[in-house]
Amino acid sequence: MMIPPERPDDDPRNAPVYLRKTLLANGHDDRSIRRLVDAGVLIRIRPGAYTDKTNHDQLDAAGRHGLRARAVVQRSCTDVVLSHVSGLPEYDAPVWGLDLADVHVTRPDGRAGRHEAGVHQHCGKLAEDDVVDRHGVRVITPTRLALEVTTVASAEAGLVIVNHFLHCGMTTEEELLERYAVMDRWPNTLRTGLVLHRANGLVESVGESRTLHLILDAGLPTPVAQYPIKDESGRIIHRVDFAWPEFGLFLEFDGKVKYEKLLKPGQRASDVVIAEKKREQRICELTGWRCIRIDWADLAHPTRTAELVRRALRQARAA
Repeated sequence: MMIPPERPDDDPRNAPVYLRKTLLANGHDDRSIRRLVDAGVLIRIRPGAYTDKTNHDQLDAAGRHGLRARAVVQRSCTDVVLSHVSGLPEYDAPVWGLDLADVHVTRPDGRAGRHEAGVHQHCGKLAEDDVVDRHGVRVITPTRLALEVTTVASAEAGLVIVNHFLHCGMTTEEELLERYAVMDRWPNTLRTGLVLHRANGLVESVGESRTLHLILDAGLPTPVAQYPIKDESGRIIHRVDFAWPEFGLFLEFDGKVKYEKLLKPGQRASDVVIAEKKREQRICELTGWRCIRIDWADLAHPTRTAELVRRALRQARAA
């Protein structure tokens, strides 16, 4: 298992959380705290918990959830560990399709948890190697975290997380299956087995994971992810997102992040689009295959998009 390095101390996601009791102990009162909030110096992130507004305003939804989670840990009257969706920000994992309204923590003491005031407390037996320290807080390890997410999210969102951790090397299929084997008493694990069956560490992004989910959920043939394309000399020159070699068809997911990654200094977005079109033409010349492209808008209409892929597969087979 490879754990990524911790982020720099000055990262706004590491912004300090000030509890009301700490501010009072340092000479403030409720009136002065309100003045700081009104002046835009502090912002309340949870009852009795504040942070610097300038740092908070730089964060996306995942970063702000991470700060709320830290406040919950600081205010907790018992020992808790960040778990489920609330552990993801500490690994910079995607949070697509996940409900960030509640902060999720797990009690290591095994006592019954509760769900109140925006906090979902889980109880569960934690092994010694289930918990690590990240950015000053205790958080569940990626292997267990990936499995936990499948119990509180849709299969599609769960696949995004499992594929992410696999692709980044933070867990392996063997580690996931070994941990899953002792999940027999966990609640809401019906989707977990399905997600693990569909998981693929070659899948590189949220859009690609969602595309794979769409394909498999529609009962379409399983494609090969990151299929290598070779030139006349046998050298690998490209990889396509998904391919059905037996049908002579490949699929590319077009997302904004993908094009930003391809953008070189001095290039415009239109330059990348033209280069990508030339790349597609070259692949078609080398393989004789057809290409289909889908984007975020297509993923919003899975039934229609699945039929588009199904029709392309039929046409490719007939050709």
